[in-house]
Amino acid sequence: MKYVEIEQPGQVSIKEMNKPRRREGEALLKLLYGGICGSDLNTYRGTLSYSKYPVIPGHEFAAEIVEVDENEYGLKKGMIVTGNPYFNCNTCYACRMGRVNCCTSNETMGVQRDGGFCQYITMPVERIYDGMGLSPERLALVEPFCISFHGVKRGQVKKGDTVLVLGAGTIGVFAAISALQMGAKVYICDVNEEKLVYAKQFGIDGVILNKGEAYFQEEVKRITSGDGFDVTIEAVGLPSTFQNCIDAVCYAGRVVVIGIAKNNLDFNHSVIQKKELNIYGSRNALKKDFEEVIQMLTENKVENIDRMITNMYDYEKVKDAFEDFSRNAGAMLKIMLKF
Repeated sequence: MKYVEIEQPGQVSIKEMNKPRRREGEALLKLLYGGICGSDLNTYRGTLSYSKYPVIPGHEFAAEIVEVDENEYGLKKGMIVTGNPYFNCNTCYACRMGRVNCCTSNETMGVQRDGGFCQYITMPVERIYDGMGLSPERLALVEPFCISFHGVKRGQVKKGDTVLVLGAGTIGVFAAISALQMGAKVYICDVNEEKLVYAKQFGIDGVILNKGEAYFQEEVKRITSGDGFDVTIEAVGLPSTFQNCIDAVCYAGRVVVIGIAKNNLDFNHSVIQKKELNIYGSRNALKKDFEEVIQMLTENKVENIDRMITNMYDYEKVKDAFEDFSRNAGAMLKIMLKF
């Protein structure tokens, strides 16, 4: 079979190896679609601290079951499925508490272990989820949607809340969509006007073009009548956007951090005490998140979801896909590979 490999930063190619043979408790899957995420891009760029090389990227996918034994999950040959790509140890304290998404030895496909950008992969059956009739293109959007959905749930977003999402990339837009589903009034902020225009089509209540600190603060005051947002969500991973979240949230508000930072932030942390803030980290997602997002999509609760896919490439054009994404990340949302 053929597979995609990032050999080292800036070098991605198609290679060949034997098709995998499933072990007991696993299913053999034929990949249909795979999404390139920010982690894949940063692995390609050499800026993701978690990455190893060489690595097979990819943890967002839809696939067809080719082989599977009888199992308690109702999985059968021919089903179109997706999977949970965060492998946990089951023994650390987080796992013993049931917080397997933040396992201390977490290995995410395409990052700490080889990923799914292969014509065929094997996965444990307990990690595979029935697509419930969703098209494979939509099903390949489920994993990044779950990342955002999990974060919004961490922030306890509820009907009537005002929410500001910092970052109008894939994770930020999915976070905004998730907050809308929970009945909140949602705004999204970015430095890229083109992304904000694109984000509006998903029903978001308003946008803030971040022209600078003073302008940002004025817009926050104007929109919230000086109160600040009930919840702010960081979906970029920059010190400046985390600071924006701290500044824009109301007193006794909630801040959710989904973005993965590469640099330190030096700030007066007494504001956390002064505002009595609740700050939540959000990492990966849980089985329940996958099930709820799949259900949400099967019920067509999210309009225009297919428009999240802005670019489609045949997997053998993966070099073009990564090069284009690296050059034009500001103008692209979800990049999809067709297998």
